[in-house]
Amino acid sequence: MQIPEEALLIRYGEIGLKGGNRPRFEKILASNLRVALSNVPSLTIQRIRGRMLVRGQTPTIEMAVAARRVFGVTSVSPAQVVARNPEAMLEAARTLAAEAIAREHAGTSRIRFKVSVNRADKTFPLRSIEVARTVGAALIADESRLIVDLKDPELEIGVDLRTEGVYVFAGRQKAYGGLPVSSTGRVHCLLSGGFDSPVAAWQCMKRGMRVDFVSFYSFPFVGPQTREKVLRIAEKLTEWQPQAMLYVVPFSPYQEAIRDHCDERYRTVLYRRAMQRIASVIARTRKGKALVTGESIGQVASQTLENLRLIESASKLPVLRPLVTFDKTEIIALAREIGTHGLSNLPAPDCCTVFQPAQPVIHGQLSEVEHAEAQIDIGKLTYDAVQGTERISLLHQP
Repeated sequence: MQIPEEALLIRYGEIGLKGGNRPRFEKILASNLRVALSNVPSLTIQRIRGRMLVRGQTPTIEMAVAARRVFGVTSVSPAQVVARNPEAMLEAARTLAAEAIAREHAGTSRIRFKVSVNRADKTFPLRSIEVARTVGAALIADESRLIVDLKDPELEIGVDLRTEGVYVFAGRQKAYGGLPVSSTGRVHCLLSGGFDSPVAAWQCMKRGMRVDFVSFYSFPFVGPQTREKVLRIAEKLTEWQPQAMLYVVPFSPYQEAIRDHCDERYRTVLYRRAMQRIASVIARTRKGKALVTGESIGQVASQTLENLRLIESASKLPVLRPLVTFDKTEIIALAREIGTHGLSNLPAPDCCTVFQPAQPVIHGQLSEVEHAEAQIDIGKLTYDAVQGTERISLLHQP
């Protein structure tokens, strides 16, 4: 009998609804998978309708870990590719079930299970219900602890019957879904060392955006540990996309001008307007379509509806706020999930703490903002900040 071939079966959801644009999304997804799995020897990715099949000289369980972190993927299953006949299919199902039971249910007295069948190949000699009954009966004969439960199984044995091949698997590992990074355009995230902006960047990646990062560095008022912290966060986020750029903007001269010439109550609002202005220039030179921030309604004084409107009006691009309705508990939970929590929790001040006002304005007025900005040379300060920006290229490290 032919030895079954191992492969990783990858499923995607939203991409399948893209109609005539579907091939473009599939191509980008395959490209992103190649980056995530670039350390796999002899890697091949086969596109089959509604699925992708990954082969390589690395155990499928290891490839699954990396593939789950590629946006656009909804679930993965290490699978066996078998001959197109009932005997080979049944043998693979029995082997995979025995391995899964030994690995995950050794001390269990009863094991709820089901057999799921996808018969995309309508020429297969057995109908879906017949395949499920045949496989299920064989598994129960092998293992008396198995009990059929179609609604809440602990063990799933799957059979995917396609013209390209027959794929048998035990269980599905859930992934993050969304759309492949770079499929919906490039955006620039105003990245600080806090919890919020990294999570906002991750949320945009999940919606298919390539995210570059713009950070504001207030040296010598904050030390090099602040720059290093932001760099490490940007590197961690780049684990979720193929590549990124980090722009480190010298921000102290802008802040000193605001400190020396503007109403103290408006300092934070004016800082953030300056950031929007600078980031807009950087983004437009890189064909960025929007700015991204980690702002959430009412979280701090600068995030009232009035102040958010004042801040956004300084941007030349749309401003996306993925976390606008999130509370801090939800944001921190996501930060733990994506791996940025530990870095964000490191002690290091960010630029908005420099010359922080004792009583920041809560409901700012545009006329007062315009009066304050008339006291400083916005054009020169913005130009100098952009010209002095440090550019750091980041690549995904599998």
